[in-house]
Parts: sequence; C-alpha cells; structure tokens
Amino acid sequence: MEKKKDHMKKLSAGGLLIALGVVYGDIGTSPLYVMKAILEENGGLSTVTQDFVLGTVSLVFWTVMLLTTVKYVLIALRADNHGEGGIFSLYTLVRKGGKYLIIPAMIGGAALLADGVLTPAVTVTTAIEGLRGIPDFYQKFGNNQNVIVIITLIILLFLFLIQRFGTDFVGKAFGPIMFLWFTFLGLMGLLNIPYDFSVVKALNPYYAVHLLFNPDNKMGIFILGSIFLATTGAEALYSDMGHVGKKNIHFSWPYVLLCLMLNYAGQAAWILHAKGNASIEAIDNLNPFFQILPDGWMIFGVVFATIAAVIASQALISGSFTLVSEAIKLKLLPRMRIIYPGKSIGQMYIPAVNMILWGACSVIVLTFRTSTHMEAAYGLSITVTMLMTTFLLYHYLLQNGTSKILAGFMLVFFGTLEGFFFISSVTKFFHGGFVAVAMALLILSVMYIWYCSNRVQEKASQDVQFKDYLPQLQELHDDDKIPYYQTNVVFLVPRLEGDTIPQQFIYSILDKRLKRAKVYWFVNVEVTDEPYTEEYSVDMMGTDFIVKVKLYLGFRIAQDVNVYLRQIIHDLMKQGRLPKQPQHYSLTPGRQVGDFRFVIINEELSNMTRIDKWDRQVMQARLAIKRHTVTPERWFGIEYSEVTYETVPLIVGETRKTWLKERKR
Repeated sequence: MEKKKDHMKKLSAGGLLIALGVVYGDIGTSPLYVMKAILEENGGLSTVTQDFVLGTVSLVFWTVMLLTTVKYVLIALRADNHGEGGIFSLYTLVRKGGKYLIIPAMIGGAALLADGVLTPAVTVTTAIEGLRGIPDFYQKFGNNQNVIVIITLIILLFLFLIQRFGTDFVGKAFGPIMFLWFTFLGLMGLLNIPYDFSVVKALNPYYAVHLLFNPDNKMGIFILGSIFLATTGAEALYSDMGHVGKKNIHFSWPYVLLCLMLNYAGQAAWILHAKGNASIEAIDNLNPFFQILPDGWMIFGVVFATIAAVIASQALISGSFTLVSEAIKLKLLPRMRIIYPGKSIGQMYIPAVNMILWGACSVIVLTFRTSTHMEAAYGLSITVTMLMTTFLLYHYLLQNGTSKILAGFMLVFFGTLEGFFFISSVTKFFHGGFVAVAMALLILSVMYIWYCSNRVQEKASQDVQFKDYLPQLQELHDDDKIPYYQTNVVFLVPRLEGDTIPQQFIYSILDKRLKRAKVYWFVNVEVTDEPYTEEYSVDMMGTDFIVKVKLYLGFRIAQDVNVYLRQIIHDLMKQGRLPKQPQHYSLTPGRQVGDFRFVIINEELSNMTRIDKWDRQVMQARLAIKRHTVTPERWFGIEYSEVTYETVPLIVGETRKTWLKERKR
C-alpha cells in the first residue's frame, strides 16, 4: 500500500503529463470565453479603450496569481490529507475544531458538485460555437444553434462514456494533448503581443485597481463576475490532487500559468489593434480567442479548442467522483457503487454520479443553448466553494501552528477578495445563476437529510451489554437439538465500542429466529481520516465462538467486507484462537473454513413512535432516498455471498400509547 501511495506522489514526466490532462483542463480553457464575456458585457469591441483593456488583463493576471497560485498551489496543497485534497479532505483535517465546521464543508461540497455540471456544458458549447468562424460551416448552417447543440450533446456523451476507464487512462490520453494545447496558447499569445507591446504594463496592479473605478468600465465592480471565470478551475485543481500527486501539480503549474498569461496578453494586444476596424466590430458574438489565430488556422483552432474543452471537463468530473466518495465515507451522502478502474489507488469511477452529471449537463445545454446564457450561471457556485475553503483553511492553519495574525490575514484577505467576486456573480442570479444555486441547494438538502437522519438514528439506537447475553449465546451454541442456521453468521453493526452492542442484533439471534452458529461475527467498519488505511482489531470476549471485528478502512478504500473476513478467519485459525471448520463436501479438498451468511438489518420508522414532525420528515426522506441507492451487499462487497435481510422497527422518542378497551357483551 505504501508503495502505491508513494507512486502517486512521485514526480515524473508521466505524472506531469497526467496532471496536465486531469487537473488543468478547466482553467486551461478559460481563454476561450473570459475576454469574450468581458467584451460582450461592456458593449462590444467598439466601446473599449486602452485603459479598459490593460485593466482587464491586469485583473485577470492578479486574480489568477492570488487565488490560484498563492491560495491553492502554495497554501491549500499543503493541507493534504495523506495525499488527498478537496474540501472534504480539508474538513477531515479540521473537524476536531468544532461540529459546526461540517456546515461550510457541506455548502462548499454541494456548490462544487453543482459547478461540475456547468463546466462541461459551458466549455464544450463555447468551443463548438467557434465553428461559425469557418466560412464553409457558416455558409451552410449560418447562426443555426440547433447544429451547435447537437454536436455538443454528442461530444458530452462521448466524454462521460470514457470515464469508466479511469483517470489513469484518461490522463495518459489527454496529457500530451493538453501539453500541446498550453504550448499552442502561449505561441498564439506571443504572435499577437507585437500588435501592441503596451499590454506588458498589465503586470502593474495599478491598472487592475484603476479599472474598477474607470468610467470606461460600464460594469463597474461587477466586471469581477466575468474576470473570475479565469480562475474557476482552481478548486478542481485542489480536489484532483489525489489523482496526480502534489509534486506534479507544483512543477507543472508555472508552465501552465505562463502560457495562460501569454494568451490573455495576446488577445488584449489584438483587441487594441482591431479597435476601430468596422468589419471586425460588426462580427456577431466576437470571440478574440479565435480572431487571434493566423489566417487559415481557424479550422485547426476550432478542432483543437473542442478537444481541449472536452478535456477541460475532466477536472471537474474526476473531482466530483472524489468529492462524492469522500462525502459517502463521511456519512454526508447515501452509498453509491464505487469502481476503482486504474492501477493507481487514487482513481475511482462512480456510475451513478457519472450518469447524473451527464443527464444534468445535457439538460443545461438543451435549456440555455448558447454559451453566453450559460456563462451567467457559471462561476456563482464556485465562489461559494472558494469562500468555504478559505474558512476551513483558516482553521487548518491555526491547528498547525500558524500564528493567529497570519491565519487571520489569510482569512480576511482571501475572504474579502472572494466576497467581491461573489457579489459580482450574484448579479447574474436572474440571468441564469439561479440554476447553479438550485442545483447546489438540491445537493445540499440531500447532504443535510443524510447527516441529520444519521444523528436521529444514533440517538434512537438502544445499546445493551454484550456480557449480559453471553450465557444465552453459549447455551444456544452448544444446543445440539437445534440445527445450525449457518456455520458463520455475520452481522454488520453500525457501532462496536467497548462491551456494548445495538440490541437489534441480539434480538435477531434470540427472538427474531433462533440462529445457532459455530461462530457469530459482529463486524463494524470505521472510516478513518487517512485515505488508505487497511487495518483490523479483534475481540473474542474470552470465547471461541464470538468474534467482534473492527475494520479500519481509509475513505478511499473499497469496503470489501467478504474479502477481509476471509483473511481474518484464516489468521485466527492459524493463531489457534478459532477452531477449524472442516467441510466434508466441498469443491476445495481439505477446506477448513465453513459457510457464511450475512444478516443485514433494515430499520423502518415505527408508527408507534412519537417524534417531532421535522425529525419524522427527515427520516422518511432518508428512507425514500435509500430506496434508490446501492444495496448494502454491493457496498460491502458481499453480493456473491448468502445475505438475509431482516426488518426491525426504529423507535425514536417515546412510544405511542394505545387506549383500547375491551368491549363487553
């Protein structure tokens, strides 16, 4: 395991390429739409001035430098949980600081997942709209948006279909392409900077600040809503750290940053050069990115941009898999089937999430149709995630010995900066931003229901002392008059602390149906804060027929209980702690391990219980959601074993009394 983890963190040429293919796709395609959005919202090419253009590029440069480079690459990547990143990994590092920290973690996680829906839709649609710059395409289809929508939907379908092969495959396929893409961005920028070398002045932050109060800027401070689009991939960069390793991100980012800034500068120089050209100013939906391409390069540029846009979506998609997986293990989302397709342990694929993302992306494309309309919804949710990350980073810095002054400065500085971006993005609420908010609220409500219902269930559960029932279990174990229910009966228990156990499991053995067995197994899975833990502890309570097993599994480890139990029973037999279970009839000669039956207990909310209306609604919502999630046997890797389901009433609060009277004749 350690070898695998080290491999993930190792700096290598292959790792750098995979980082380019998986991590930087989102931020790497921002030049496709950032300058386009700014021009459109300010009234078009004819309205811009030199101060406006310089200020715009300066704002982009310093936004990327401060938010992406300083906050995420230099600060956030240090807050790794054994190589894992993202807001939920950050939460696991700081949750000892207070229960309330779960709130910003849930809000940030929900907002980032909502952004994962919008990113593929925006980037792919923007790239495909570049086809109109090709004369032959425009002559045939003109401004027919239906063609753009159909092509976009086909590309999105392909993108989500390949996710099942894992980020290792995707990264190796996309990495070389993204390296060429960033090189292409940088070269196109360098070719156009000679149009107006004054764009170099944009490195001076004076122009950025001056633009916010410049009358040439018709949007005022709200221009930050479009500027923010340049750094939307920063949070995905942090979330995808576990896929590619911290070192590979650190060493690849300078090249990515250089190429991005060169391209923005090249677009700015071209805008200054093209201003006053009536034929260019008359172009509908003018996109400077495609205009800076040399003559005859339009087809190549559109195709390349389309490929890059597809790859851009990968950062948020793989990041969404990571977020959902971590949320499940933290009991913030219901269980879903998780597949680990690649050789690297940090990779995963969640079919249900992939299907939901594809469906939602397709609906967004069909609803908004144009990239201009989608951009209004884009960016709002990610500002929320960044604000929540900043708040959690503040607690991380405090817990790791950073002075309150420095930690407070980080909180105030980035909180204020992101607050301005948030306010600017809020103005887009009625123009499409409500979609991002609605999706985030939907995801957040599911998290809230799951979190609250877990707490209600924990309060309702009644524990009993295991030792009080040992005599009865011993007697049942030795009673030859009762046939064996199974050689090994396994109960998956939610808690296993000290000598206590939830009473429904003793009830199942003694009262539900007598279950005589050679060995009773009580298995509890504890998800650790470390992502790759694989350990267990055993307590046999002084017997040779009761085994209490506690599995300590990292939040990135599949919970294949059946596999782990097979190892544990062999270990115990080898140590002489558990009698062998010779089988007379078996496919395997000399087999010493008997058959297993897993008993899964479902708790249904009892009609006899008295609880307040809110708790009842939460529990009923939980049960409704649970019906559409992965079954326990698939989650615990026991789908090929004998599994029995039993239902017991969940009693929450006081039991409702009955007042029946005997009718006398």
